[in-house]
Amino acid sequence: MKNKRLFFLFTAVIFFSCERTVDLKVNNQQSKLVVDASIENNLPPVVILSTSLNYFSSISPQELQASFVHNAVVTISDGNKTIQLAENSYTDSSGYSFYYYSLNAANPSQIIIGKFNTTYNLRIQLSDSSVYTSTTTIKTLRKTCDSLWWTPAPDNPDTSRCVLYGLFHDPPGLGDYVRYFTSVNGQPFYPGYTSAFDDGVTDGTTYTFQIPQGYNRNDTLKVSSDDYGFFHRGDSITFKFCDIDKATFDFWRTWEFAYQSNGNPFSSPIKVLGNISNNALGAFSGYAAQYRSIIIPK
Repeated sequence: MKNKRLFFLFTAVIFFSCERTVDLKVNNQQSKLVVDASIENNLPPVVILSTSLNYFSSISPQELQASFVHNAVVTISDGNKTIQLAENSYTDSSGYSFYYYSLNAANPSQIIIGKFNTTYNLRIQLSDSSVYTSTTTIKTLRKTCDSLWWTPAPDNPDTSRCVLYGLFHDPPGLGDYVRYFTSVNGQPFYPGYTSAFDDGVTDGTTYTFQIPQGYNRNDTLKVSSDDYGFFHRGDSITFKFCDIDKATFDFWRTWEFAYQSNGNPFSSPIKVLGNISNNALGAFSGYAAQYRSIIIPK
């Protein structure tokens, strides 16, 4: 017993003598262009440009507003026509201004509207003459949502929570990629926690899939609440289901994995796969969208 106590004492001394303070010096990285660009069938292109912030930077509405990139020359081409997008702004009720590039309403000749089975080329030139390019495609509608229905949420008999389901058709042939969004009671469309899917499992089948409610990524408490993913009695729901190309799928799949792994010391590192040239961050996404609506009665 005495030898055992001496062994534990010796082990403790060795353990504590090995401790030391590690002082990590994190260098600030040069900011990069961040591109959030999209085009959808029957809608104009929208391009949001900003600069990246360092990981340990403070985040405030003022800093976010200062990160928007102004006075860029942004053009988009469908192969037959090239137009220059105009810089626009929107100010919300809190006084925060949001900047984006889209159609120039004062110039009717500068119009491109998204069409099925069309490829679009994006070119961005900043005030320092640096140039960034990207390409995306609005595909044809292959994977479809044929119908929606709802049921009371299981194990929640005394609440208003409901679960939404859809019946989907996936044609034969691998390589169909989709992303989904939901809008509730006229609110903006938000993507699901996991919103991008391939057809590795569903190829050539008609299948039923539960559709969790999309949510605002700025609402960090939503996903951890007991209410996450549910709809409610009285909700008016619009479901947006989009065929996307592989580059769009790769970006959102890797982005969501990185987002979901943030803060998890046991997760595997992952590189977010953007499709913007010149080492910029972000993506240019093409959406072949279809919409289905349903009202859950009170």
